[in-house]
Amino acid sequence: MTNAQIHSIDSVSNEKANAYSDMIYFEGGNITIGANDRTPLESPAFNIKVAPFHLDVYLVTVSDFSVFVNATNYITDAENYGDSGVFDFEKLNWMLRSGATWEYPLGPNAKKAIGNHPVTQVSWNDAAAYAKWAGKRLPTEYEWEFAAKNGENLKYPWGNDPKINNSFMTNVWDGKTIQDQKVLDGYLYTSPVGSFPASKSGVYDMVGNVWQWTATTFSPYNTDNAFNKKVKVTRGGSFMYDKALELSYTNTFRAQNTVDSSIFNMGFRCAK
Repeated sequence: MTNAQIHSIDSVSNEKANAYSDMIYFEGGNITIGANDRTPLESPAFNIKVAPFHLDVYLVTVSDFSVFVNATNYITDAENYGDSGVFDFEKLNWMLRSGATWEYPLGPNAKKAIGNHPVTQVSWNDAAAYAKWAGKRLPTEYEWEFAAKNGENLKYPWGNDPKINNSFMTNVWDGKTIQDQKVLDGYLYTSPVGSFPASKSGVYDMVGNVWQWTATTFSPYNTDNAFNKKVKVTRGGSFMYDKALELSYTNTFRAQNTVDSSIFNMGFRCAK
């Protein structure tokens, strides 16, 4: 794998200035995608060449998404359906909560979403609509992994260990089970974007905080056949418990969801 040449570029400014965040330019190059020593969906590892691309430094925030909604009168899938996915920490199960939206990700009786936190309860359809409006697009999962690895064969965006000097590098589930609700990193739910150290390339929240939609239709690496074109790859892990624990927020871990699904720990960033 060759080292990526990484350059900062200025913020794009126009009528939608708040919808554009700083971006990092990745010159692209050869990369090993996946891993053979982790989970089945990450193997077999293979080599590809990634073309140059830009990636948002930050996850799209609640404030960013609000600008988009106010400018376009866009209605999300969760609003159209009337409910969305929330995990109930008292009953310890997932549920469709009536009235849960990007503005009230835990439901209408809970606190309103905070502007500098990543927007959640957005489907792939919603994320793609935002990206198109902003003059951008969703990253492919290969671009996402290239950026996360910083041109190196790293397990995490910062290195090969979940922590550095016993310090949390991102917002993730701190316990070993779903019942073990430790909040050692300071956040049970989402954290403000940029609260934890940037990756080596200068991207914040590359893993942890919220899952990130990609443009890629899900299929196993050992086949070119997508099982369902309405199922997209998600990357990065989140603040929420995952049975893979610290493997869920590695640079190679893959998850999936349908294009119209919205949940309280799913967000996105844009590419160009």
